Amino acid sequence: METDTDSGATFGFDVFSRACPSRGTLEHITGRWGSLTLGALYDGTFRFNELRRRVDGVSEKMLSQTLHALERDGLVHRDAQPTNPPRVDYTLTPLGRRVTEQLMTLIRCVEGQMDGVLAARERYDARGGR
Repeated sequence: METDTDSGATFGFDVFSRACPSRGTLEHITGRWGSLTLGALYDGTFRFNELRRRVDGVSEKMLSQTLHALERDGLVHRDAQPTNPPRVDYTLTPLGRRVTEQLMTLIRCVEGQMDGVLAARERYDARGGR
C-alpha cells in the first residue's frame, strides 16, 4: 500500500511493480510525446492540427497514438462534433488537469535550470564524457 503524502490517502497501486497498471499510465504521461501533448493542452482546447503544430516535431501518427492513450487513461477528452467537415477538439479532463499541473511544475523547473544543465554538459563533454 502506498500513501499520498499530500492527502494521507492510501491506495493499492505501486508504480515500481512490473504488473501495476499505474506504470503504463506513468509512461503515457512522462514519455516525450505524452508530456509535450499534456503540456500543450494545459493552455486550452486544441484541434488536432493545432496541437500538432504546437508540439513541434511530432508526427501525425505519434500524436494520434498519444492522444488515444491519454484519452483511454482519462486524461484527455476528445470532442467530435458532427459538422461538415468534422471538427474534433481535445482538452484536458479534470483528472488530466490535476496531473498536468504537476507536470508543468517539472517542465518549468527544467526550463529554469537549463543554464546549469548546459554548463554541466559542457564540463562533461570537455573531460571526454567520463
